[in-house]
Amino acid sequence: MDRHCASRIVRRVASRAGVDKPIGPHTLRHAFITAALDAGVPLRDVQEAASHADPRTTMRYDRARVSLDRHATYIVAAYLAGAAR
Repeated sequence: MDRHCASRIVRRVASRAGVDKPIGPHTLRHAFITAALDAGVPLRDVQEAASHADPRTTMRYDRARVSLDRHATYIVAAYLAGAAR
């Protein structure tokens, strides 16, 4: 199966499912990576699953990167606050 065949299959299945937006195999890849990061899967694990050589490539998919709850400073602060109790 080549990439063109895979694209046709994905488009056909999406059409049958009532998806009216353009979709292809890369759309599914993007959805997987984004969902894994949103679910809290560690960046390194998602990077390996996506076969990205550079973690910065994987980080581009992280929609929650602007969330302060996931910012390293806040995570360490929360840890220290919990340890002080």
